[in-house]
Amino acid sequence: MQLEMKKIDEIAEKLNLSKEDMLYEGIKIFLERKLKELRTEIFKITSKYGVRSVEEFEEKYKKGEINEKDTWQDLQKLDHLEFKKDEIEKLLKEL
Repeated sequence: MQLEMKKIDEIAEKLNLSKEDMLYEGIKIFLERKLKELRTEIFKITSKYGVRSVEEFEEKYKKGEINEKDTWQDLQKLDHLEFKKDEIEKLLKEL
């Protein structure tokens, strides 16, 4: 970790930027990229089942429109992805 911080200091100095600004921008870009990846994964699952959310997925289960036997893993994955998406959106708002 010490080596990485030294490298960050070097890069900041060469680019005439503050280390804090570089770290802030790096974290922001990282979170935005992760959010995009999550949204892509969410879109793949929701498109596959014609739903927009976990709640709608569960509603289709209740109505018998989706067979729970073969799809429960996708429901769990969607729930997890939506949770992570919400957390990253909160973090980005806090920046």
